[in-house]
Amino acid sequence: MSAQTASKPKIATPTPPLPEARPETLGLSRPRLQAMSDAFKREIDKGTVPGVSVLVARRGQIGWFEALGRQSPAASVPMAHDSIFRIFSMTKPIVSVGIMTLVEDGHVLLSDPLAKYIPEFANPQVGVVSGGKLELVPAHRPITVQDLLRHTSGITYEHQGDGPVHKLYQESRVRSRKITNAEHAALVASFPLVCQPGAEFNYGRSTDILGRIIEVVSGKSLGAFLSERVLGPLQMTETGFSTSEANAARLAEPFPADPWTGDKIALFNMLEAPVMESGGGGLVSTTLDYARFALMLRNGGTLDGARIIGRKMLELMASDHLGPNVKTNGTLLAPGHGFGLGFAVRREPGIAPFPGSVGQFFWSGIAGTFFWIDPKEDLVAVFMSQGPGQRDYTRTLVRDLVYAAVD
Repeated sequence: MSAQTASKPKIATPTPPLPEARPETLGLSRPRLQAMSDAFKREIDKGTVPGVSVLVARRGQIGWFEALGRQSPAASVPMAHDSIFRIFSMTKPIVSVGIMTLVEDGHVLLSDPLAKYIPEFANPQVGVVSGGKLELVPAHRPITVQDLLRHTSGITYEHQGDGPVHKLYQESRVRSRKITNAEHAALVASFPLVCQPGAEFNYGRSTDILGRIIEVVSGKSLGAFLSERVLGPLQMTETGFSTSEANAARLAEPFPADPWTGDKIALFNMLEAPVMESGGGGLVSTTLDYARFALMLRNGGTLDGARIIGRKMLELMASDHLGPNVKTNGTLLAPGHGFGLGFAVRREPGIAPFPGSVGQFFWSGIAGTFFWIDPKEDLVAVFMSQGPGQRDYTRTLVRDLVYAAVD
C-alpha cells in the first residue's frame, strides 16, 4: 500500500468482518452486557459524552458490538459501527509493533542507542532544578530503543508537568502538525531530558521518536511502513493519519466545550493530511479496524493467516519492563501496573480500583478511546468515544461493566 493510502483510507474497501457468536456461547452474560449498554445510554442522556462504541470479543469471536448515542453533537446522525475516531495514543501500540518487526528482521536491537539512528540525540543532557534554576548535567548513559518503548527515555510531554523542561516543550513548535517527523525529532533532541535514561517512567514523545527511527531504517514514511507491515496485512482499511473527504459524514466529534468544566475542546481535523505523522498519537480508526489489531495481539501475532509479529516477541512486549526499581511517579499507571514495550501491563490482581487479570495489557487515547487484551480470560475489548475530559471515568466504567459480564 502507498503512503497516500496510509494517509487517506478509502471507503471502497470496507474492513472485513470478524467472527461473531451469541454471548452465551462465549461465556458472556447477555443481561450484563445489556446492563452495560443501559449504563452508557444513561451517560449519553446525562450529556457525559455524545456517543460511544463498544466491542467485546471472547475466544476470538465478537460477542457484543454496539454503537450508542450520536456521532457528533452538532448533528442528529447516530453513532455507527463504522464511525471514525481520533485514537491518539492508541497509535502507540501499532507503532511499537512496527518497530518490533524491525527487531525481528535484524535491523534494530532493543539495546541500540537512539543516537545510532538519530545523531542529534548523542550526548543528551538532563535538566535538574537547583535553587529554582534549570541546570544541565550529562546523561549517565545513552537513551536506548527499549527506553523509548517503555517510556524511560527522559523524553516527556508538554502537558505532563509544569517544570522548566516542560515549559521548553510548551513554548516550542513541538505540537505542530506542519513539521516533518525529522524536524520534530531534532526539536525534541534539543530539549534536556526530565530524568536520567532508565530511571523513571515518564510518558512522553518517545513513540514519536520511534516513528522517526522506523523512517530512518526503512527509508519510507511512517505511514507507508505501517501500511505495508501492519495495517495492510491486517486489512485495517479505515486506519491512517487522516481520512478522505468522502468520509466526512462518518467522523465522531466531541462536544465543543467540556460538559464538566466548560473548557473549550479543540481536536485535530481528521480530513487534513498532516506533514507530521505522529507515531505517538496521529492515527484515526474505527472500532472494527482496531479490533482487528487487538485480536491479532490476542492470537499471538497473527490474524486471518497474516503473521505480523512472532509469538515470543509479542510475549516480550506484553511483559512488564519497569520492575521494582524504576520510579513511576504516580503518573498514568494505576497501582499494581507496570509498562511493557508499548502497553501498560497489570502486575497484581488487586490494588488497582478496577477489575482485570494479571498479564492483561492495554492502552488508551486522550480523546476517550481504550482497548485491552486479557489473555487469562481470552477477552478483548475496544471502546471508542470522543470525550477527552471524561476519559478516566469512561475507561473505569467500561472495565467494570465488561468484567461484570464475564461468566
